[in-house]
Parts: sequence; structure tokens; C-alpha cells
Amino acid sequence: MSESDQTPDTTHFGFRDVPRSEKQKLVGEVFSSVAGNYDLMNDLMSMGIHRVWKRYFVATSQVRHGDRVLDLAGGTGDIALLLKDRVGDSGSIVLGDINGSMLKVGRDRMTDRGRVAGFEYVQMNAEKLPFPDSSFDLVTIAFGLRNVTDKDAALREMHRVLKVGGQARVLEFSEVKPEWFRPIYDFHSFKVLPRLGQLFARDADSYRYLAESIRKHPAQDELKAMMAEAGFARCSYRNLSGGIVAIHTGYKV
Repeated sequence: MSESDQTPDTTHFGFRDVPRSEKQKLVGEVFSSVAGNYDLMNDLMSMGIHRVWKRYFVATSQVRHGDRVLDLAGGTGDIALLLKDRVGDSGSIVLGDINGSMLKVGRDRMTDRGRVAGFEYVQMNAEKLPFPDSSFDLVTIAFGLRNVTDKDAALREMHRVLKVGGQARVLEFSEVKPEWFRPIYDFHSFKVLPRLGQLFARDADSYRYLAESIRKHPAQDELKAMMAEAGFARCSYRNLSGGIVAIHTGYKV
């Protein structure tokens, strides 16, 4: 079921339809549960390849020295750390996440690494960003958009806070393209992943939700159209690993 198939009062939480007012709470419970094992979660979901995807995502972002960047759904700070190396001492990164537990893990990790200067940590809802118009040169969201209740609102907010000429980039699990690989991917997602989640994190349900949430996320062309509808120009996407993930890009003109 696509986003457009939902009624005004319901949305999906994995494969379940739930009241829109409840999804944020339910997603929050999932990420509070997995916050301490977030890297493990990504390793299990991607078989470790997420680290390569993230490096490529940042390396192709056209971010420059001195830029101000908003990293939404910043989680444990993987993307923010990579971005900071590119914006340098004169640039700044705002690491935003709706989940306080995730944000704390990210802040503690940066502190442990001695990476303090140039980072801000803000608990925020991507659908209602607490920033003025035209505040950032780049807005990123990696593996977070599929968990947002109102994706259209979040995309409009990303467009609003960008400066003219600024870029928004979305890294997200997407629709696998090779037909032969889909049964293998489904088996890993729905049979193997929950069992690994139970074994390593004592939490099969959260991992089951995360696998389901990938299937409910808009496919590549649908998300590209949503970005255009939100006001972005020159919208495009690039599939990685056969469409397991895709990088979507749009600009504010």
C-alpha cells in the first residue's frame, strides 16, 4: 500500500494500519529499544554494507568547506561525523533526531571520540523543523524518512530550511530491482533478520517492524515525484546495490 492509499486518519506501522496520532509513539518505542544496538541493527539489515553506502552518500553530496548542514534522523552520528570532516572547522553540523535516546547515543559517541566543536544536537520532529527559512546549505536524512508519519510534510520542511541553491539528500532502503534477488532479500528480511535481532539484541519485534517499514516506503520513482511536489528541482535518484537502497537528490532554486 502506498502513502496515497492511507485514509486521512491512519497510516502504516510496518504492515499494520494505525491511527496517525499513534505512529510517532510506536516508532519512538522501536528506536528507544534499539538505540544501544543501532550499529548492530544496520549491520544485520545490510550485512555490513551500510558503512559503504553512507560514505558514498556523503562523498557525493557536494558539501563544501564552511557549509552549515542539517542531518535529520541523525541517529548515532555516523553521517554527521563524515560530513564534519568535509565542512571543516568553519562549517557546522546540526544533528537532529526525534528520539532522545538515539540523540544521546550520538552525542556520547562524539564526546568519546573528542569530536565536540562544530556539532549541535537538537531533538526535533522532521515534519516541523525549528529553524528559520533558508538556514542550511545541505539537508540530509539517512535511513529515517521511512519512519516519518507525514513524509510530504517532512520534505516540504527540508525544502523550506534550505538556502537557494542548497541540496537535500535522502539515503533510504528502496525497491530491489533484480527479480532474481527479491526472494533472497525477502527471506533475509522476514525470516533471518528477526531471528538475528532476537539473538543479538533480544528484540525480534523491532527488527521485524524495520523490515516491514522498508516494504511500505515509497519506491524510487514515487519518492522522486514526492520531492518534486514538495518544491525541489532537478530531482533524481541513484540506486545502490541493485536498489536495496537509493540516494534521492533535489535542489532549491
